[in-house]
Amino acid sequence: MTWLQRLGDGMRRHGRLIRTVQWLVVLVYAVLLVLPALLPLPGSQARLVNNLTLLAQFIFWGLWWPFVLLSMVLFGRLWCGVLCPEGSLSEWASQHGRGLGIPRWVRWGGWPTLGFCLTTLYGQLISVYDYAQAALLILGGSTLAAMVVGLLFVRGKRVWCRYLCPVSGVFALLARLAPVHFAVDEQRWKANTAPRLPLPNCAPLLDIRRLQGASECHACGRCSGQRGAVQLIARSCNTEILQAPRQPGSEWDARLLLFGVIGLAMGAFQWTVSPWFIALKQTLATWLVSHDWLWPLQDTAPWWLLTHYPQLNDSFSWLDGLCIVLYLCGSALLFGGGCWLLLRLAAWVAGDRALFRPLALTLTPLGGAGLFLGLSATTVKLLRYEGLGLGWVQSARAVLLVGAVGWCLWLGWRQLRGVGGVLRGGAWFFVVLSNGLVGVGWWLQFWGWG
Repeated sequence: MTWLQRLGDGMRRHGRLIRTVQWLVVLVYAVLLVLPALLPLPGSQARLVNNLTLLAQFIFWGLWWPFVLLSMVLFGRLWCGVLCPEGSLSEWASQHGRGLGIPRWVRWGGWPTLGFCLTTLYGQLISVYDYAQAALLILGGSTLAAMVVGLLFVRGKRVWCRYLCPVSGVFALLARLAPVHFAVDEQRWKANTAPRLPLPNCAPLLDIRRLQGASECHACGRCSGQRGAVQLIARSCNTEILQAPRQPGSEWDARLLLFGVIGLAMGAFQWTVSPWFIALKQTLATWLVSHDWLWPLQDTAPWWLLTHYPQLNDSFSWLDGLCIVLYLCGSALLFGGGCWLLLRLAAWVAGDRALFRPLALTLTPLGGAGLFLGLSATTVKLLRYEGLGLGWVQSARAVLLVGAVGWCLWLGWRQLRGVGGVLRGGAWFFVVLSNGLVGVGWWLQFWGWG
């Protein structure tokens, strides 16, 4: 038995300890989320070391989310199964809920994509990275929704995490790259050889016997050792992406990756530094003034609809809100739609339209790197406010971006391995263009517009 297998079995044996850790995380989460929203806004002299609001902002957006994303790539969805406060609270609520069946509309495959896109868009409108009230509204609202869903459907399960969580789709994409996962030997499971452990409670409602890969598994360890068929093992980081043509799947993951993780998220991270955004706003403002429509230039919206903190000279007008929506949607269409078209062309040249989804999934490393780059920009900004120069950051960003593009290109070439020589080269050319399009977007943000 390898040390990974012993680790997986240890997670099952020490489930009570894991539950204790989960509740400690819930407590820290609640304090950092609720208390800063009740405190006055930090002044110009406030710093991380003396202001809880700024500290919570740094922990949530500078450390928590960037490294949760990184953990998906390194360990699979361990965060979901062991540490996530929303999952813990949803499962706890479901133990005391009504236990209703799951309606068909809840099981619609597009909810994670829609939830991620709407949450990202709304978060930019209310400046979720900058203000504690906005963070409480979005993160707290999501947690409350998770508990309500738990109270309604299926006792002792995580229906919210399986079908409705706004980031579950993103986590599922990134977990495909993890070098470890709980592997299931279906034949041994069917044989039902000893030891016959009690059936585990799979909180995300997975069919453990037929489980393939790490994208859906929450890596909680509850099923480790079950019937001698479930083991935590090491694997190639490329395995799950390259096996996509041979596995059933929905195109929702490709849509989420291209239009959400790549397109929309890039717009969310770059609109504050984009000259295109400024040009759009100035053009629309000029047109409004020339037509004597002045009300969109007013900043009368409440803070929960558009950013409104006049005491800090930070308030969005209705025009600001419209421009943010237009810019983010335009980014989704330009970058996400551009990749979609190029990869469709790649599949067409290869002579197999079914290759579109597998080729789209080869952009997963670049999508994950983009999210990490965007979120860590908040980390860098906050640390620079504290006086740290961080001169090495631009070089690190370049290395990460170039490495992710190289990884994606290699995956794309391998995904086309069954295609004939000339056609393979032609299809891969469009894969290269799709990677280049995304790379140009990030180059603009960190270097071109700098």
